[in-house]
Amino acid sequence: MLKVPQKPSKMTLGDRLRFPGGIRLLKAWQDGEASRRDELKAVMQSAIDGKFDENFSWAGPTNAIHVGGSINLLTLTIMHDLFGFESAEFYKGDPERYVRTTLMTRRLLGMNKLYLSWPVYAFTGEALGQETMYPDKFPPGSDPDVMLFNRQNWRETRTPDFGSGIPRIIEDMIRIYVRLTGLEPILHLSAPYSLAADTFGQEPLLAALVHEPEFAKDLLKQLADTVHRPWIRDFISKFPNGWVELSDASGSPFFVGPKNCRDISIDAIRYLKSDEPWGDRVYDANYRGDYVTQARQKNRRSARSGAGAKPAEAVTLEELTAAKQSVCQHYVQRLHDDRVPVEYYRDKAIELNVPLYAGVGSSQIDRNSVSDIAAAKADLRTVAQADVAAVKTVARAIRDNGYTERRPPWPGTIYLEDVSSESSMELVEVIVDAALSEGRY
Repeated sequence: MLKVPQKPSKMTLGDRLRFPGGIRLLKAWQDGEASRRDELKAVMQSAIDGKFDENFSWAGPTNAIHVGGSINLLTLTIMHDLFGFESAEFYKGDPERYVRTTLMTRRLLGMNKLYLSWPVYAFTGEALGQETMYPDKFPPGSDPDVMLFNRQNWRETRTPDFGSGIPRIIEDMIRIYVRLTGLEPILHLSAPYSLAADTFGQEPLLAALVHEPEFAKDLLKQLADTVHRPWIRDFISKFPNGWVELSDASGSPFFVGPKNCRDISIDAIRYLKSDEPWGDRVYDANYRGDYVTQARQKNRRSARSGAGAKPAEAVTLEELTAAKQSVCQHYVQRLHDDRVPVEYYRDKAIELNVPLYAGVGSSQIDRNSVSDIAAAKADLRTVAQADVAAVKTVARAIRDNGYTERRPPWPGTIYLEDVSSESSMELVEVIVDAALSEGRY
């Protein structure tokens, strides 16, 4: 009998992206499969051409928790490999291309929560005039050898020109994001402490924390008054329903200790927010390292501090949580590096009657540290299921307790903190699958 060859079936873009199709396409590209690389390039080109814009208008389910994350590094690597874009061109060359490709990466991963971010620390510093390095296929960062400020000129901080340079690029990105998604605009900036670290220097700032804390506070207030406050006022004048997300990794308890985090890093944000009509729309949710409050306090003496130095004041987990919540009032965030059981944050969110975000750390999905992928997937599935259960429990409890908001941060999110080309797509799939398949509350 003569066999008639069958024509290959035509897959639509939607078919390719239906979970887990998109994430498996990314895995095939990551593994070097040439045909799938061409397929991924076609998908990204379709996104650039606007052929997927209609999908971006879907804001996520209303009857299940969300899954989202930070994917800037992954998108940069994809665009460098497929189209040859270096980091400066990718991040700053075409705002519409940037927004569409970052949203597409989220859809490829199966994320039902859309969100827009950029290299926040580098961008905020560059807006002030900080020398910024743009490697070919890696994210930008401040040049540590050429700091913008020092002890002599730190009061000469100038307010950026919001009509040009980085501020204009960010504004254009936000307008495109709002047009494509219909979601509320978010301005993402480096918080005062991290901005000081990137423009004054990490080491000089840490030294000031130890020996001249009042100087450190003055420096952060100077930045808040000359950079953040006018920038936020300009943003709110253009986007009255906008939100301002601050990031402060350098000011986290993990790096500066819980007391400095509470009294200096967080206090600078409280200073910025106080007495402003937009104060309750400014938040910072990336302080990490809550476990340090539970470490035994030690009196570490050094040649600098002298033998008579007093031990640092102890800050409890409850006190640090209260400080963090004062600058993130609308939800509770638990990050992997907090290393405190998710149940603590679940109960705190229910007590405060706000949604819960549960973070998945980059180390949990790092493909280079996995020797047994089957065992790693099984272990991570257990963790993911516990996180999903916690976020769902909070959503149900606060809904039943009168929480009526139905926009983000409702109903809560499983948040992948950093997805890059070095992340295991198999492990990412485990996380996303748990959120999508078990997320109904």
